[in-house]
Amino acid sequence: MHMGDLANGMVPAIAIVAGGVPIATGCALAFKMRKESRVAVCFSGDGAVNEGAFHEGVNMGAIWDLPVVYVVENNLYGASTPVRMVVKTDTLAERAQAYGIPGRRIDGNDVLAVYAAATEAVERARSGGGPTLLELVTYRITGHSRRDPCHYQPKEEREKALSNEPIGRWTAYLTTKAGVAQDALDRIGAEVDALIESAVRNAMAAPLPAPEDALKDLFVEEP
Repeated sequence: MHMGDLANGMVPAIAIVAGGVPIATGCALAFKMRKESRVAVCFSGDGAVNEGAFHEGVNMGAIWDLPVVYVVENNLYGASTPVRMVVKTDTLAERAQAYGIPGRRIDGNDVLAVYAAATEAVERARSGGGPTLLELVTYRITGHSRRDPCHYQPKEEREKALSNEPIGRWTAYLTTKAGVAQDALDRIGAEVDALIESAVRNAMAAPLPAPEDALKDLFVEEP
């Protein structure tokens, strides 16, 4: 959950709901002030759109025309609460109107549609056009946590979502319309599985952090 790689421009994830929005806005401000041709992209869930940090961060990005794309992954449930119970508007994308920026609602399970919308939003931001709010509609087919049995999700709704999940849809597209052989996909899957297993083994074999490591990278004022 909290992975990151600053060398590749990936800020570590933040557990605070909507906490990444002002940080992405700050990154975009830095890009603009340094005159760098870079774009910040922030991912948050539907549960984040009612947080103050979301509104403040998006509004700041909008009024300063910052190079940032705000992506809301609307999986229809914030933890166990249906989004329809906490949002009055028909879509989350239309909230962009309040900030004076474009808002688009995309089928989040359609890889090509997401790619096209993201490309357009990034190009707009990079050219000085300011932020875009992208709402990617999907569905959470697993629990909010490992201990979540998802009893609040209707059985029919879950079954429909499983038949429309993005990996299966993309696989079907590649094999039926793009001419990709299934054995090639199986080979890629096996390579990814091996890479994950190797990473897990390395992590399990790594030494535990020392107690004094808790004091690293902290500012401590001397008495």
